[in-house]
Amino acid sequence: MLRRILVALLAAVALLSAGCIGNESRGGTPDANSSLPSPGWAEGLTVVTSAKLPEQARTTLRLIDEGGPFPYEKDGSVFGNYEGLLPRQDRGHYREYTVPTPGERDRGARRIVAGADRERYYTSDHYESFKAVVTP
Repeated sequence: MLRRILVALLAAVALLSAGCIGNESRGGTPDANSSLPSPGWAEGLTVVTSAKLPEQARTTLRLIDEGGPFPYEKDGSVFGNYEGLLPRQDRGHYREYTVPTPGERDRGARRIVAGADRERYYTSDHYESFKAVVTP
């Protein structure tokens, strides 16, 4: 049984190395309507264009690019990446920002996580999953 698992793992590694599995850019799955290549920092994540995000997320992205002001006190705080879903970086590399959700009385579940190297990630489920965000 252990031998079969090892053989299967080795075969998967060989296929990955040959480019038979996964996406050639190693940058995740591009948005179906996007012709943009997946950036290297998006490895393993679905990639979406900012135009495909909710209006509130696009507003948050604009505020991040402009340096604020931000509507929530916790906006700009360090995101620890404790879930391990984003590429591993030193503490302080990632900052989180609230994406308001219409009808929510609190901050809701939607966030933009911004990296120090201008990478952007969107989560609509409070860090259960992320999409890499590219701007056309």
